[in-house]
Formats: sequence, C-alpha cells, structure tokens
Amino acid sequence: MKKIILLIGILVSLTALHVVMAQTGVINYEQKINMHRNIPAEREGMKAMIPEFRTTKQQLFFNPSESLYKTVVEDEEEQFSTGGGGGMRMSFRMPNTEIYMQGSDKIISKQEFMGKNYLIEDSVQMSPWKFGDQVKTIAGYECRMAYYTRTDTVRSMMVGGPNANQQARQPEVRTTEITAWYTDKIRPFLGPERYNTLPGAILAIDMNNGERVIVAKSVELRELKKNELKEPSNGTKVTQTEFRKVMEEQMKQMGGRGMTTRN
Repeated sequence: MKKIILLIGILVSLTALHVVMAQTGVINYEQKINMHRNIPAEREGMKAMIPEFRTTKQQLFFNPSESLYKTVVEDEEEQFSTGGGGGMRMSFRMPNTEIYMQGSDKIISKQEFMGKNYLIEDSVQMSPWKFGDQVKTIAGYECRMAYYTRTDTVRSMMVGGPNANQQARQPEVRTTEITAWYTDKIRPFLGPERYNTLPGAILAIDMNNGERVIVAKSVELRELKKNELKEPSNGTKVTQTEFRKVMEEQMKQMGGRGMTTRN
C-alpha cells in the first residue's frame, strides 16, 4: 500500500512539472524607482525638480523555451514642471529596451541609446541566491523568498574638469541588496530583466529596500499571439564591452558628468 501511495505521489509530481514546463503566457509588471534616493546632499535642490517616484510598466512573454521582457511605452514623453516662476519643464522618454532569453544560457539585450538600437548577446550569469523561509502572495501566486548581495565595481565618467582623466580611472565598489519572490507554479528560469535564475518564475524584485521595485500585477496563462515573442533583430550587434565604450564616447562628446558604467 505504501509503495502504491509513493508511486501515485511521483506520478502527480511529474504531471505537475510537465504542466508547468508547457506553459505559455505573459506576466505584467510594474516598476517603481525612487528617484530621490541617490541624490547627494550637495544637490538637495534637485528634489524639487523631479518627482520622488517614477512608475513604468513592463511585460514578460514566455513559452516553454523562450522569454521576452520589454517596456510598455504608453506615452512618448513624460513631462513635469520644475516649479518656480520660470516655468521650466523636464521630460523623460522611455528607451526601447528588450531582453530575450533562449533556454537557460543565451540572452540578447536590445538597448536604445541616442536614437540607435544595439543588440548585445551574452551568456546567462547564475546569481548566488540564498533561500529564506518567508512566503507571500503576489498576483494570486504563493511565492517564496530568495536573496543575495551584488557587488559591482563601477567607473564614473567625470567629464569636463582638469582632473577628469584621473577621476575616471578610480574604481568604486557599490553593493546592492536584492530580494526576489518566486513561484514554482510557473516555469523556472523566468523573471524580469536578468533576474531569471531561480527554480520558478520571479514575480517581484526589491533592490536596496525600495530603491527600485518590480512587482507582477497580473499573470495571464494563454496562447501567445503572433510576434508577441520573437528574438530581437533590429540593431547593431555589439558585445557588452563595446556597448559601454559607445556610451562613454558619446558622453564625452556631450560633456556629460557623472556617467557610471559597470565592469
């Protein structure tokens, strides 16, 4: 009798795994960025010129072997007043960004920069996730917690001063505390941006306790429409290193300050 019960349990588990791996659909995310969090004290006045939070929407289309994460561009530009008597207005335009993943090893990122599209092919990097015992419900799915600390060596492009070259060579170490919430009821290796290396679909990401948060608002398990999920093809193919170089050179030409690139 015990053997029969064990066999039934195994068959049920295999059937559930098959169903999860065969899923297709779209996850609708909302991203909220705290734009005041990293404004230095000496530039405190900038807080009056920009809103504290900026909210955008993203979608993640997926089938059993591919996924495509892309920004939903609702308005060409988001404008807001800086206050004061001058009537000055600032605007943000959402860049055309797509992240395509094939299997569990190939990623192609489509990035728009200065009106041009670039295709950056890379391999999937496994993050050193640790697992917690907390549980929460997101978009109707019970999710478990995973987390890790990312350490980046960054280089600030300080252009326009007599000591610019010396400043550009000085690396800076920054850490980001990343918390993810994932469900094993949707296929593994799935999530927003490059957060897609957990044994389930990531429905929420929190960076530095609210500095940047991405949360799934709904999950639609359905057949995908034609062209909803396809590999990006319109753009100049470059490596990640070449793309950084393009950004650095452009910022130098513009006389920009404070550009940060990640090694």
